[in-house]
Amino acid sequence: MSELRQRFYIENCPVRGEVVHLEKVLQTILAQRDYPQAIQVLLGEMLSATALLASTLKIKGRISLQIQAAGTFKWAMAECNHLGELRASADYEEDSHFAQAENSSTVFKALVNPVLFINIEPEFGERYQGIIALEHDTLAACLMQYYDLSAQIPTKIMLASTAECSGGLLIQLLPRNSEEEQQRVDEDLWPRLTLLTETLKPEELMKLDASEILYRLYNEEEVRLPDAEELKFGCTCSKDRCANALIQIGVEAVRETLEFQNPITMDCQFCSTQYSFTAEEAFGLFGRHLS
Repeated sequence: MSELRQRFYIENCPVRGEVVHLEKVLQTILAQRDYPQAIQVLLGEMLSATALLASTLKIKGRISLQIQAAGTFKWAMAECNHLGELRASADYEEDSHFAQAENSSTVFKALVNPVLFINIEPEFGERYQGIIALEHDTLAACLMQYYDLSAQIPTKIMLASTAECSGGLLIQLLPRNSEEEQQRVDEDLWPRLTLLTETLKPEELMKLDASEILYRLYNEEEVRLPDAEELKFGCTCSKDRCANALIQIGVEAVRETLEFQNPITMDCQFCSTQYSFTAEEAFGLFGRHLS
């Protein structure tokens, strides 16, 4: 199974982690548009990161990462839901920074006033949005800063991607529930695990099986592996969602659009599916007849 998320635990320690590997999912998403190599890599890292973060949630719903900036780079977004369904897209203007760049760090350095949004949308309950200024050169470093400042959970994240495959690893030191547990924990555990994790090379993260990665890193620890979870491409677009978007812009805006585009055609930026609305269908959304 090339598309997977493998959870792991360090036995008798408040440590958990995830390993993610994507191949066909990434290739399917990147095939939707002719992205420059650097943005392909950035989207691969965002997809792996989103899959890692989604695994830490105990809710039904979805989590998304969205980078917004001024200038020629407009936005990039990756999303994962509790079913392991992933999607991603980016919007930008042609720019020499992106055309010549080979890695996501080059994109980060070229961004103007960039901001990272972390959106958590449960099926039931209130939505949450975290906002992070992108003050580091890598997505992994920005996400670790978020966990350090907002969640206050020691977290180490490793990300790597090409246009063919991407991988990610997340490991966290969980809060200790009692004074007895605090006394039992090896104080050198987290520094040791962090240093070991940093020895992982990008090509190993992308190419090796999760079990081999975990053995190479933590073979002196007692690592427990539940069953791996399958990840897949999935888009939540629908004609109903497009209809709601038309309703939100209002009947007059729809009328103006129909003057130069009839029927109204809406393209999904994630899967390229097209949805069309004739004038009768569009006005029908507002309970009106053609006039």
